[in-house]
Amino acid sequence: MPPPELVLRAPGPGLLGLPWEQPLADWDATAVPLRDVEVGPSRHLVRFVETDGALWALKDEPVRIARREYDVLRRLEDAGLPAARPAGLVEQPDHETAVLVTRYLTGSWQYRRLFLRLPPNRPRHRARLLDAMVSLLVELHRHGVFWGDCSLANTLFVRDGQLLQAYLVDAETSEIHPGGLSDGQREHDLSILVENVAAGMIDVATWLERPPEIFGDLIDEATALTDRYRTLWGALHAEPVFPFDDRYRVEGAIRELNDLGFAVDEISLQPEDEGRSRLRIAVGDRTFHSDRLRALTGLDVGEGQARILLGDLEAHREWMHRRTGMDVGERAAARSWSDHCLVPGSEQAHRALGRVGDPVQAYCDLLEVRWILSERAGADVGDAVALAALGGRAPTDSAAKMAVADATTGELPRIVDPPPS
Repeated sequence: MPPPELVLRAPGPGLLGLPWEQPLADWDATAVPLRDVEVGPSRHLVRFVETDGALWALKDEPVRIARREYDVLRRLEDAGLPAARPAGLVEQPDHETAVLVTRYLTGSWQYRRLFLRLPPNRPRHRARLLDAMVSLLVELHRHGVFWGDCSLANTLFVRDGQLLQAYLVDAETSEIHPGGLSDGQREHDLSILVENVAAGMIDVATWLERPPEIFGDLIDEATALTDRYRTLWGALHAEPVFPFDDRYRVEGAIRELNDLGFAVDEISLQPEDEGRSRLRIAVGDRTFHSDRLRALTGLDVGEGQARILLGDLEAHREWMHRRTGMDVGERAAARSWSDHCLVPGSEQAHRALGRVGDPVQAYCDLLEVRWILSERAGADVGDAVALAALGGRAPTDSAAKMAVADATTGELPRIVDPPPS
């Protein structure tokens, strides 16, 4: 009997000691630290193991498919794309199968859990989920990745400020084309997305026994993914032509991309006829705000969180200016903001939520709740009122309840799965 062939990128004693010589389906929960994690439909057996201080997803596949998926995930990781992180590949020649090992995406949830908490009459919450799907597909296509099976079931979602970040977690059918994708390949992948998302949403609506009349709305929302995709793709690849004297339009184009979260690597103005120029912009990764925040504070957060935190930092800097009557440098303001706002605010917000989820995300939620309540009150309500609303200690205040729902994308942070024990 040939022994298994192991390739592990995190060779801790727990992973090494698993019964790799046995089929994954035969692993005994009394002898292996298996953990129950809800998963959506899958063509292959998926089990979860908690060991070496982490949670790992194990998927049983034919050897050829497992090798291919492991290679694709490695390349997606090298490119910094939002996808499951491969941790190992174990080939079991005696069983003509292999086990793909990936790191569990902490703080993530599947669309079924998300839909359970999305009111059917609040389509804007579903819109954020669909925006995340479109953004993921655009990012993959920009890097020459053909997904091949883009669907809700193959995606995990993580809260990032007031955005949802989508992650690819199934690359069985994915292909990487270093020379880029053709328009036909992109359109084919987009059509798969629309079809699969519509089917997935209707499946969940049926499962939740939602009224049949909502199905038409869900299909329309899925169909609108095409326009969402083309709008974002067009913004990233537009090549406007304008008179050379109108160079101010360059700054406007850069600002538009930065507002979408994209950094700009390089611009070029190519001469056209009649004294006009064509603007070409080399767009970098979607890390503009997170890069800026990291440079100022050393804090490494998501793009959506960074956008909110930078706004809070700028407000603190303005407060310092009014208080001292002096201009305050960005770095000095960042140090003060971190000490007096971020650190204590994250602790308070995290405590208000029972210390569930990410402290930085909790602080972002606190800022949004305070802003919404202040807008409705016509004055700054302060942290105490916002903390009470965020922690659910204002049960009779319908405005506070709505503020929390709006600020947290309809998903109270407390529903985030706790980290492995």
